[in-house]
Amino acid sequence: MAPVPGSGLAKGLAVTLRTMTKKTVTEQYPDTQPELPPRTRGVIGLFEENCTVCMLCARECPDWCIYIDSHKETVPAATPGGRDRSRNVLDRFAIDFALCMYCGICIEVCPFDALFWSPEFEYAETDIRDLTHERDKLREWMWTVPAPPALDPGAEDPKELAAARKAADKLAAQQQTDRPGQPDRPGQADQSGQPGRLGQEDRP
Repeated sequence: MAPVPGSGLAKGLAVTLRTMTKKTVTEQYPDTQPELPPRTRGVIGLFEENCTVCMLCARECPDWCIYIDSHKETVPAATPGGRDRSRNVLDRFAIDFALCMYCGICIEVCPFDALFWSPEFEYAETDIRDLTHERDKLREWMWTVPAPPALDPGAEDPKELAAARKAADKLAAQQQTDRPGQPDRPGQADQSGQPGRLGQEDRP
């Protein structure tokens, strides 16, 4: 059976009419801010206190978009006769987001948890050279990092927590063995309330 002329047009208009009568679900940005998933890869926040200038993030970055400068400082010995130590002090930590491809390798390889994903995405610039953000801006983004999700109720405890509990139990057991019960004295009641037993030399 040959199609009726104009049936395709009628079907298209019917779809248009049905859509026009439905409530729109479009969120008008920027009047309405989008609800982003907690693991959104927006920008990278820097927790400066944890950074030891190990340079792992800069070495592993496939785009070479991380710039780090530092200097060494001498830390006096904490105890008399001790040896002075040197430590790295962070001078500059910058990320060029014009080169960054948001692979997350720098966050994964950081051994001291100094880098985190932030869901912030409103950092557009009119000049591409302004997309290199220094550590002050990266630190501001750190406070927008969402809290980690709670553990599954049936999940095992973290290794650090399990090790701490094991060490605490071991210390408590050692303290119990280091405190032996006091010997009974003649005529003195013990903890059970019974009079103490006389030794052989105390017998008549």
